[in-house]
Amino acid sequence: MLIGILQTGHAPDPIQPDYGDYSDMFERLLGGQGFTFRTWNVVDMDFPTSTDAADGWLITGSRHGAYEDHPFIPPLEDTIRAIYASGKPMVGVCFGHQIIAQALGGRVEKFAGGWSVGRRAYDYKGAQIHLNAWHQDQVVERPADAETIASNDFCAHAALVYGDRVYTIQPHPEFGRGVIEGLIAHRSSTVPDDLVDAARAALPEPVAQDRIARDISEFFRKERRA
Repeated sequence: MLIGILQTGHAPDPIQPDYGDYSDMFERLLGGQGFTFRTWNVVDMDFPTSTDAADGWLITGSRHGAYEDHPFIPPLEDTIRAIYASGKPMVGVCFGHQIIAQALGGRVEKFAGGWSVGRRAYDYKGAQIHLNAWHQDQVVERPADAETIASNDFCAHAALVYGDRVYTIQPHPEFGRGVIEGLIAHRSSTVPDDLVDAARAALPEPVAQDRIARDISEFFRKERRA
């Protein structure tokens, strides 16, 4: 199964020698599941010509806001709607979670409650899990077709499913300890010091990367009606 990765931003240059770009992180997360991958750097205006270019689609995180005025946002929303109409499975993470919701009728905003960074607890499908987060924006109104499957007191719509077509999640299952350390070092200048300190202190604690990797893989492979 070929997974098309729509890369909507780039990892900080200083961490790329060790961890690669965001597309590389997802290839590692989903490695060993029988998938192959191709990346389109949509943030740089590199778009697939057809939804048939891949069997399933994954939209990455980004430092950009879904509601901001960037050249890649309108064609990405058009691509999202085309994938949704095609019935091919689509996954979104962080910015991907947000831009899919926005494209399909939800609302995204810079959250008045501020930032969520580092290890956070979520009620996920009725169980508590921990994942690494790094965001201020979030989905504040979900699309009509979406069901919330994860939340916490800070983020009401931390994961959404749209029938068997779309699975999206706000925190970052692709971010392990090293990536969070890199973000603390290179992208935390606008994050309050107390949140950075708490994220640093939680670095040794486990996160449920394997659980979400399994759920994403099963979502992609699920049998769907033609």
